[in-house]
Amino acid sequence: MRALYVDLDGTLFGPGASLLRDAGGAFSLDGVRALQACDRAGVEVVIFSGRRQSSVFEAARTIGSSAYIFEIGCGLVLDGELEWLTDGLEPREGASIFDQISATGAPALLLERYAGRLEYHTPWHIGREVSHLFRGVLDTAEANELVAAQGLRLIDNGVIHERVGDASVVHVYHLIPAGASKARGVARHMQARGYDRADCIAVGDSREDLEAADVVGTFWLVANAPERDPSLRDEIAGRAGVRLAEGAYGAGVYEAVVTTLAEHR
Repeated sequence: MRALYVDLDGTLFGPGASLLRDAGGAFSLDGVRALQACDRAGVEVVIFSGRRQSSVFEAARTIGSSAYIFEIGCGLVLDGELEWLTDGLEPREGASIFDQISATGAPALLLERYAGRLEYHTPWHIGREVSHLFRGVLDTAEANELVAAQGLRLIDNGVIHERVGDASVVHVYHLIPAGASKARGVARHMQARGYDRADCIAVGDSREDLEAADVVGTFWLVANAPERDPSLRDEIAGRAGVRLAEGAYGAGVYEAVVTTLAEHR
C-alpha cells in the first residue's frame, strides 16, 4: 500500500467537521489512528476534497501531508507546486476560473431553472477559485444538459444537513469544467508519484468520491454515506473494487486502512 486518498467532510471528519468526533458526536481518535497507521506503514495520505484550496491546505498541513487535491479535483498541489486540472482554463489577470465560469451564464441559468430547489451553499461558496458551490435537490442529468454547451458539468458531492425548501434530503453540488473530477486528481497524483493502481485506496462518502474506484485498487465507502443517502447502496451493488465499511466517518477510514494493510501482508 503506497497511498490513501481520503475525503474530509463526511469521511475523515465527523459531525461538525471535526476530526475528533464519531457518528454520535462522542470524542474519538479513530481518524487519527488511521493517519498514524499510514505513517507507520510509510503510506502517503492525500486529501481529496470539494473544499476551497485554503481550507484543504490547512487540513493537509495539520496532518503533515505534502500533497492535496482541492475543489473537487480542479487543482492538485504536490510538494508546493500547483497544477490546474481544468481543461485548459487557468486564472488570468482580473479573472479567476470561478469568474470565467460566472461569465458563461451557467450559474445564473441553473439558479433560475431550479428556483426554490437550488441555492448557493452559503457561506462556503465564498472565496472559491474554480467551482460554484450549490445546495438543493435536482436531476443532475437534466441539469448537465443545460450547461454542457459551456464545457461545464454539475456534480453531486453528497448529502448535507441543511434544508432547501421542502426537500427532506439535500445534496451539495459543484459546477466545474467538464473534464475535472476527483478521480482525475487522484490519477494525476498517482502518475506523478509513480504509484500503481493496486497499491492505492480511496475512502469517501459521495457519488463523486466513488468515481475514484475507476483509478485506485479499492474504494471504500464509509457506513454513514448510505445511511444518509440509501440510493448509494444501488450505486455500489456489484461494482468491482468497491467495499462498504462497517464503521462511519473516521472509524470507517481506520477500518479501510488497517484492513488493507493486513491483506497486503
